[in-house]
Amino acid sequence: MKTDNRQDHDYLFLDRLERADARKTAVVDLNGGRPVALTFGELNELSDRAAQGLIDLGVEAGENVAYLLPNGWEFVVLTLAIWKAGAVACPMLPALREREIPFIMRKSNSKVLIIAEEHKGFRYGELIGRILGELPGMRSLITIKPGSPARRKTSLGGLAAQAPDRARLGRRRPGASAASQLLFTSGTTGEPKGVVHTHGTLGHGVAAHVEALGLTPDDRVWIPSPMAHQTGFLYGMSLALYLGATQICQSVWQMDTARAAIEEHGATFVQAAMPFLADLTRVSAPPKGLGAFVATGAPVPRKLAQEAAEKLSCKVVGGWGSTESCMISVGSVRAYGEASWNTDGRAIAGRDMKVTDEEGRTLPPGKEGLFKVRTPAMFTAYLDHPEWYEAAVDPDGFFNTGDLAVIDEEGNLRLTGRVKDIINRGGMKVPVAEVENVLYQMDRLRDVAIVGMPDERLNERICAYVSLRNAEDTLRLDELTAYLKSQGVAKIYWPERLEVIGDMPRTTTGKIQKFILRQSIADKLGAELQWTSRAE
Repeated sequence: MKTDNRQDHDYLFLDRLERADARKTAVVDLNGGRPVALTFGELNELSDRAAQGLIDLGVEAGENVAYLLPNGWEFVVLTLAIWKAGAVACPMLPALREREIPFIMRKSNSKVLIIAEEHKGFRYGELIGRILGELPGMRSLITIKPGSPARRKTSLGGLAAQAPDRARLGRRRPGASAASQLLFTSGTTGEPKGVVHTHGTLGHGVAAHVEALGLTPDDRVWIPSPMAHQTGFLYGMSLALYLGATQICQSVWQMDTARAAIEEHGATFVQAAMPFLADLTRVSAPPKGLGAFVATGAPVPRKLAQEAAEKLSCKVVGGWGSTESCMISVGSVRAYGEASWNTDGRAIAGRDMKVTDEEGRTLPPGKEGLFKVRTPAMFTAYLDHPEWYEAAVDPDGFFNTGDLAVIDEEGNLRLTGRVKDIINRGGMKVPVAEVENVLYQMDRLRDVAIVGMPDERLNERICAYVSLRNAEDTLRLDELTAYLKSQGVAKIYWPERLEVIGDMPRTTTGKIQKFILRQSIADKLGAELQWTSRAE
């Protein structure tokens, strides 16, 4: 469905790119010793050439192309190149390792894998060499080494070496209904879900967000969130492309780089998880210049929002979205007040949200229930699992988010809990069932329960409760994480605290009562904090 009478091409990123001022700076990449800048004209030309390179590799229209890259100009160029080749962008988080990469390659049926040579000291070529036997469908491996975009024959792993056949590219040009993005998001089934979006759904997702926040081409969009995550991909990179605005890319979270993005390169807008806001606010001499910070992933604590508004001199607003639905609500920057940051905002134009009971009856304001949303930016499929889509989206087009929420009399949304058993660590969703399933294979463990524990900076951290087969045995956290590492589980999903208990609290039907464990660790952390305060 559409929210107005504009044509599809008004929303499509490739069309918006062509209409941008070719002389204007499109990308500023702050990685490495010196910033790298590309104009819109250079971005268009490079992505044309890289698209030709992909076609010459045999990439077909509609084919998924997997790439594992940090934030930077290469990520932007390759995303556009994949789209111009008529293919589907399938980005992977740089933190993924032996366990996740083969799964995504198999599920996406990607015949091409594009990797960074190195990121944060990790060499991806060595990793791929170890798992080649698990990638039987991979036809081409492209390794991108650091280099200047001006060196067309060697940059982008050689993909941009040849001049493009623009007539051929024109025949590959995707329409609004063509698949655009395949993102894998953690679920409760133990198997990551492949979320499929079209060029039209992603374009609608950005267009309404831009209007809600009053953003313009004069804004400068800072992207510290991973571009392989929907926050950085859609509300960083793609939002800047839609606006014809400059995007400022940061791949490693360092305060000096963040300060440079804001104070030297003029960043005015950022959408990111709350930990970024906390770090910016609490550093000595917080950087000034941001106009708006949209904090997603968790409601902003009152104290932090007040400190941020004062110390950063910017407006802090909350918001809610998902990989499947894109952004549904956002706080107001025009009628700025406590509800802007102390809630998840009001519905964006053209988006519907409601709270229902288990029978699907809409509940009145102030009542907690199942949170459901409807939007023209809704995903179109779960890859290879139509039954998951049918279970999640009802005949009226409402997506059951799996979250619990309250909508107040003024229409402000407050997420109150989750039906899904997923930990929200700084805006990154942890696949609890998958981690538990791996740990259950550890011989020394009898029972495992992964729960979130409260954290002031990240909202939640990961706590593992375990009971041991041998009551006289002991287990340390580093032994637990070493096992997860040996099984190829990404470090971002490792527990950060271990609690060894005799027996798990259970219901009469045998299910582990995780709410008791969550309360137990929250109480223990609170007691430890009080003890530390008294000791000081």
